[in-house]
Amino acid sequence: MTSFRTLDDADVKGKRVLLRVDLNVPTEGGRVTDATRIERALPTINEIARKGGKVILLSHFGRPKGARVEEESLRQVIPALEHHLKRKIAFAEDCVGDAAASVVAALKDGDVALLENTRFHKGEEKNDPAFAEELAKNGDIFVNDAFSAAHRAHASTEGIAHKLPTYAGRAMQAELKALAQALAEPERPVMAIVGGAKVSTKLELLGNLVEKVDSLVIGGGMANTFLAAQGKSVGKSLCEHDLAGKAREILAKAEKTGCVIVLPVDATVAQKFEAHAPSHIVSVDHVGESDMILDVGPKTIAHVESLLAKTKTLLWNGPFGAFELPPFDEGTNAVAQTAARLTVEGKLVSIAGGGDTVAALNQAHAAQEFSYVSTAGGAFLEWLEGKTLPGVAALTAS
Repeated sequence: MTSFRTLDDADVKGKRVLLRVDLNVPTEGGRVTDATRIERALPTINEIARKGGKVILLSHFGRPKGARVEEESLRQVIPALEHHLKRKIAFAEDCVGDAAASVVAALKDGDVALLENTRFHKGEEKNDPAFAEELAKNGDIFVNDAFSAAHRAHASTEGIAHKLPTYAGRAMQAELKALAQALAEPERPVMAIVGGAKVSTKLELLGNLVEKVDSLVIGGGMANTFLAAQGKSVGKSLCEHDLAGKAREILAKAEKTGCVIVLPVDATVAQKFEAHAPSHIVSVDHVGESDMILDVGPKTIAHVESLLAKTKTLLWNGPFGAFELPPFDEGTNAVAQTAARLTVEGKLVSIAGGGDTVAALNQAHAAQEFSYVSTAGGAFLEWLEGKTLPGVAALTAS
């Protein structure tokens, strides 16, 4: 894995440490409803504070498009942040200029401050060097702990890294280590499970994975496109028939690279897309005209589980079916629980990521047992697609 500097290499005592975190958390009525991203940032914040650094938090929130939008102020995150940090934090009404400078100047060693939403400035998303310079004025060193924003070449993720000595925070370090373990330096055999609704959003991902993994299990709505490409009827199921040619190209590429593609052999079908709709199991060769495929069937589950038992590294992105609606969560739940058990037994390294994936694994009560679960969506996918992430590249260039 490409080397980058971490907090182990940084002398933070008495320094102003600009720490890029991801506080773009879900809220309702001005209250944080999921603090996962806050929790991921705690080890780095606490370590810098404990070592006598002045912690100055930078983050975006929402999509204010370069204008001050009070509903998207980071002020609403403060109560949750203080609750989890178990300390008071200072807040600056802006992330640059006098408002930020005065708050930073008042910090003592070990104090924590939060600066206002970086996206209140047009220079953030444009990665304007002048704006990055203004951000950098408030710090002596820069620590990036926001992998989930690393696929954006923004001033607070990429631009600032060229202005100050730059280091990876602990969450960033853990994410990069886990991803390297999954694809760059994996223990083989490697299995990837890729699900979700559409093939069109994951063409690059599938194309990259067939060159890297030993087996690729395709589930969710996207499996229907592959089944249709093989000439099977999928009834009224979600299916991108216009991408049948692309699906066949991926199947052919997999054959050349020696990657085994695993598609459903049976399915749970229903006439309606709703919870507890009457359903039954059919072979994928016998899907009726009015059937909707909403989950994989027991034979498919058993086959995937038997392959998992021989697998050393698992990479998971996307559910097998409409997991939000019982009983169409059974495939995802069963495989997730098997992967979790194998991980606990020390037989499997399991790495998962993507919004729906995290929700599905949490629902299956399996997330805690996985080796690593990424909270990043776009950045996780782009990394799996083999793309260079600007925020990560900036860590190695500094």
